[in-house]
Amino acid sequence: MEKGNDSQVTEFILLGFSPDPAVQVLLFHLFLILYTATLAGNLLLIVAVTFDQRLHNSMYIFLANLSFLDICFTSIIVPKMLINFLMEKKSISYASCLVQVFGFLLLGETECVLLAFMAYDRYVAISNPLRYNVVMRTMTCVGMISASWLTGSVISSVDIYLLCQLTYCKFTPIDHFFCEAPSLMELSCNDLAHFNLVVLKLVGSSILLLVPLSCILYSYGHIILAVLKIRSSRYKAFSTCISHLIIVILFYGTAIIMYMKPQYSGHLSDKLLSVFYTTVTPMLNPIIYSLRNKDVQAAIHHLKRSTMKS
Repeated sequence: MEKGNDSQVTEFILLGFSPDPAVQVLLFHLFLILYTATLAGNLLLIVAVTFDQRLHNSMYIFLANLSFLDICFTSIIVPKMLINFLMEKKSISYASCLVQVFGFLLLGETECVLLAFMAYDRYVAISNPLRYNVVMRTMTCVGMISASWLTGSVISSVDIYLLCQLTYCKFTPIDHFFCEAPSLMELSCNDLAHFNLVVLKLVGSSILLLVPLSCILYSYGHIILAVLKIRSSRYKAFSTCISHLIIVILFYGTAIIMYMKPQYSGHLSDKLLSVFYTTVTPMLNPIIYSLRNKDVQAAIHHLKRSTMKS
C-alpha cells in the first residue's frame, strides 16, 4: 500500500453498515426519522426554556445548553451519513473528515464536563435548597457553561493536533459510518499512530471521561447522604436527579465502553455503540426530561396553546 503524507490523502471511503442497497435505503429512512425527532425534541425544549419565565434558573439553562449540544453533536454526523446512504461512492474529503472528528470531540468533551456541572447543580439544590438561588446564580451558571466549552475546545484541539501529525495509506477505507478518532488512527501508516492513540486515549478517556464521572459520583454520593437525612418526601427530593442520572448512564456507559477498549475493531457492535451515543442518546435526552419534569411539560403545553392562538 502506498504511503503518503496528509496533503496527499484527499479523501477517505466510509464503509458504513452494509453494502446492500436495500439495507442502505432502510437505514436512510430509519436515521432520517431519528434525526428529525432529535431536532424537533431538542429545539422544542430550547424554545420552552427560552420563553417560559418559570424555567429561567440554572437547572433549565443547563438543560437548554445540553439540548443545543445534542443538536450540534448529531448534526455533524447524521446529514453526511444520510447522503452516503444514497450515494454509490461513500466518500468524505480529508478536510471534512478532520472537521467531523474535531466537532465530534469538541461537543462530546464539552458534554462530559457539562454533565458534571449539572450534577453539582442538583447537589446544591438538594443539600442546601435555601441557598440554591444564591449559590447557583445566572452568572455562575453561565461561567460553568463557558468552562465546559473552554475545556472541550482545549482538549479537542490537542486531540486533533495529534491526528494531524499522522500519515495515511492511500485509498484505505474507514470501517465506520463517520470519521471517529480511533477508527481514523487505525489507518495510519507511520510509527506515531500507536503513541498518539495511547495519548488520545489517556486524554480522552482518563481526563474527559473518568474525571467528570468521578465528580458526578462524588456529587451523587453527597446527594444520597442529604436525601437520607430528610425525614419525609425523600423520593420527591431525589426525583429531580433521576432524569440527569439516566442521561449520565446512557452517555457515559456507551462512551466508556467505546473509548476505553484496547482498539477499535470495526465490528457491528462498535458501530452500534457509536449509533447509540451519537444518535439515540441525543434523541432521548429531551424525552427523558420532559416525561419526568412537570415544569417542562407545563411550559411545552403553554407554548403549544400560544402557538395555536396565534
